[in-house]
Amino acid sequence: MRVIVDTVIWSLALRRVNPDQMVQRELASLIEDHRLIMLGPIRQELLSGYSEENKFELLRAKLSHFENEPILDDDYVQAAQFHNICRRAVIQGSHTDFLICSCAHRLNASIYTNDKDFQHYLRALPISLHE
Repeated sequence: MRVIVDTVIWSLALRRVNPDQMVQRELASLIEDHRLIMLGPIRQELLSGYSEENKFELLRAKLSHFENEPILDDDYVQAAQFHNICRRAVIQGSHTDFLICSCAHRLNASIYTNDKDFQHYLRALPISLHE
């Protein structure tokens, strides 16, 4: 199964001080197996965390090896529907999170994250988390 890697996982793997080695190994495995899915909003969130130009360019170069999976118009509509489903279930989330869920649903992909919000989404949405 292909896997959308959430921003928080990338951040744990890429940080300079005390990177999470278990996360790094799993990320490397996904890359080697060609199962990693990159979404534009995740790339944007990652790059937005680097205001220093040379660090920004270094990260941009690293991420350039991963082509963005196209996001379709229907993904945005599905994300809005997922938001409404969760709101009715008294589950809050960000627009980006629901877009990630929507893309994962369409692509039949799992989501690799340790963001606890996704545990809540699991109760209401047809998504799976990478273990």
